[in-house]
Amino acid sequence: MNNTVKTVLLLCTGAVVGISLTLTQGVSAGREPTSELPLSELQTFVEILNRVQQDYVEQIDDDALLESAIRGMLSGLDPHSAYLDAQEFKDITVSTSGKFGGLGIEVQGQNGFVRVIAPIDDTPAQRAGVEAGDLIIKVNDKAVKGLTLTESVRLMRGEPGTKVTLDVVREGEAQPLQIDIVRDIIEVRSVRSRMLEPNYGYLRISTFTGGTGRLLEEELQKLRARNDGALRGLVLDLRTNPGGVLNAAVDVSDAFLNRGEIVSIKGRSNQANRTFNATPGDLLDGVPLVVLINEASASASEIVAGALQDHSRAVLVGAKTFGKGSVQTIVPLKNDAAIKLTTARYYTPSGRSIQAEGIDPDIAIERVKVEKRDGPKAITEADLAGRLDNDQLDDLLEAEDDAELKSDPNLAENDFGLFEALNILKGLSILEQARR
Repeated sequence: MNNTVKTVLLLCTGAVVGISLTLTQGVSAGREPTSELPLSELQTFVEILNRVQQDYVEQIDDDALLESAIRGMLSGLDPHSAYLDAQEFKDITVSTSGKFGGLGIEVQGQNGFVRVIAPIDDTPAQRAGVEAGDLIIKVNDKAVKGLTLTESVRLMRGEPGTKVTLDVVREGEAQPLQIDIVRDIIEVRSVRSRMLEPNYGYLRISTFTGGTGRLLEEELQKLRARNDGALRGLVLDLRTNPGGVLNAAVDVSDAFLNRGEIVSIKGRSNQANRTFNATPGDLLDGVPLVVLINEASASASEIVAGALQDHSRAVLVGAKTFGKGSVQTIVPLKNDAAIKLTTARYYTPSGRSIQAEGIDPDIAIERVKVEKRDGPKAITEADLAGRLDNDQLDDLLEAEDDAELKSDPNLAENDFGLFEALNILKGLSILEQARR
């Protein structure tokens, strides 16, 4: 594993309500301006500022007016550049530790409303039923149309234990839905694991925080212990993962690669350019790996998916990813605030940019719901009168009783994507065994 990478964060798609999860390219040092300041335009700005101060219907605080001007300037660049006041800057730093206050949803501004990129696992938002793709139109009966993303997020923030009501528009629903959520302290354990059945493990990464790489190694050790030895295959679930810390994405990719480039980032300045490479040591020793992705897999998730796909280390299963291929830099300011500025694009090992394109899965799976079908049971040899008994039946039953791990008979109904991923993993494992 690569332990020499400096702490680098990469900005995700938007803000996590209560907190903004980010991937940043360090802190920008002061540089000489590349061109002369546009004095005439600055004079126009000052003229407008004076006119607002003198003639606006209500008196506006000078600091608030200037902050609004700064926010407008940055938000006009792209969806991810923004001004962060002192509290927002503090929140962004706290969020990367994996513990913060809020609802637990990743959001982005869209046409004046607030779009949910993804709810975070085991958070109030997910438990209340918020889904990726929901469009938030009201917060506590206050319309978000016309508000900035920051203002909308502030409406959703609040003290743990207090309630907030979201009105959301959801595809397939004729009327807006009202969702009540109780705010809480969000403690995200970014990696979880379980055995799907003997020899086949499952790892879920819900977000990329500073400790994700370490947690992944710990969960892999648990899976080996439960399986009483090496695995024959692993499903890595990155669905609805909004991203997070770049170092974590590099660590996770490095865990399954022995060599080669993981990701490169390129901007206008040499300071923004950087390449991250894998170090020897595949924690799975080359056993088959299937990665689950969907439309809400973004940013750091796409770095992992792109690296493993380009190195032919994993089969990607699911739907095309979100398509955020840009890098933002957090620049602290003297007033304890900061700006979040898009400074580079990132590229997968093959040199492709996924910005606004996303990553196509190797095997696409549509969203479907599987239900049991009622009907007559097929007749087998065991149903025939006078059939011979199996002379090894006792041994078979004893072996079944002794098995610690059994497959989930309802997996197809509960999670069809995972069910298909497991089937694909089994096929890959059979091919791998046949080659040996």
